[in-house]
Amino acid sequence: MKSATGTEAVLRVQDLAVHFQVHKGGLMSNKISVLKAVDGISFDLAAGETLGVVGESGCGKSTLARAILGLIRPQRGRVLWLGENLTGLDDEALRKKRKELQIVFQDPLASLNPRMTVGDIIAEPLKTFYPKFAKVQVEERVRGMMKMVGLLPNQINRYPHEFSGGQCQRIGIARALVLNPRLIICDEPVSALDVSIQAQIVNLLKDLQKKLRLSLIFIAHDLSVVKHISDRVMVMYLGKAMEIARQGALYRKPLHPYTSALVKAVPVPDPEIARQQPDTGLTGDMPSPFEPPQGCVFHTRCPFVVKRCKVEVPPLRRMENDDWVACHCAEELDLTIRRVAVRKRNQDE
Repeated sequence: MKSATGTEAVLRVQDLAVHFQVHKGGLMSNKISVLKAVDGISFDLAAGETLGVVGESGCGKSTLARAILGLIRPQRGRVLWLGENLTGLDDEALRKKRKELQIVFQDPLASLNPRMTVGDIIAEPLKTFYPKFAKVQVEERVRGMMKMVGLLPNQINRYPHEFSGGQCQRIGIARALVLNPRLIICDEPVSALDVSIQAQIVNLLKDLQKKLRLSLIFIAHDLSVVKHISDRVMVMYLGKAMEIARQGALYRKPLHPYTSALVKAVPVPDPEIARQQPDTGLTGDMPSPFEPPQGCVFHTRCPFVVKRCKVEVPPLRRMENDDWVACHCAEELDLTIRRVAVRKRNQDE
C-alpha cells in the first residue's frame, strides 16, 4: 500500500492485531472473553504525510496508536519503522527507538506532572536520552521549543495548573518535539479543548509538520476535525479499517456506508444543501466488541446490507483511484445513495 505522496513509506503497519483477555463476572471468575480492540489493520505512512484516523469511541483508535509505539504488544502483525520491525525488538531496543516516535495525549493537563515545572517537563526526554547534556544546553533547547509552540520562554518556571488547556497542550507538543522525532502520534489532542482553541492547535500542528517535515498520525472521533490537517484518512469500526482514502476524495465521494454516515454527521452551514444530502445517518448502537457480528462488522447498522455481508468478511481492497475500502458493494454504493436521495426528494414533493 503506497502513501498518498507516492514516496517510500517510513512507517508500515501490516495486519496488526491487539486482543485483550477479559474476565467476565469479576476477577475471581474463570470465564474469559477476548476483546479484539484492533483486528488486522494495515497502512503505510510517508515522510511528511499526515494520516487522520477517525471512528466512534471504542473502535480501537487509541489502542492502535499504543501498539504502533510499542506501549502495547500486539498478538499479530508487524510495525516497520524505516524497514526495521519494532514488534520484534526487546524493551531496551524499543526504548531507544522512542527518540524518533513520540505521542501527544488527549487530556493536556492530565498528561503533565503537576509537581514539575514546565521547563522540567519539556526537558525530561532530553535528560533521559542525553544525560551528558550541560544544563545550559538543555535550558536553551527548552526555551527554543517553548517559543516554537507559541509559549513565552519566561514561563519556564511555572507549573501546569497556571496554564489554560490549550497552553497545556502546547506544552505536551513541545515535550514530544524536543527530541526531534520523525513521527508524532496525536491521540485526540483537541477533543478536550474549546472549538476556537481546537483550530489553533490544529493550525500549530500543520505549521510544525511542514517546518520540521514530520509524519503525523492524527486521531479523532470527528471527521470535521481531521479535514484540514490530513492528507489521507483511515476510518475505523470495531477494530477494523473500513476505508483509507485521500482527504478530498473521502469527503467528496465516500466509498463505505460507514464513512458516508460520518460525513453526513458533519454540520453543513447551508440548510438548502443539507436538505439535498441523502439520509445516510447511523441507526442503532455499535455492537459489543466482545461479540462482533459475523461477516462485515458493520452489517447490523448498514442501510445497504445484502446477504453476502452477513457471512463474508470484506477484505480491504484497492479501488481504481488508489483508495482502499472494505465493502462488498463499494462499486454500487454511489448509485444506491443517489437512488435514496431521489426517492427522498420525490417524497418531499
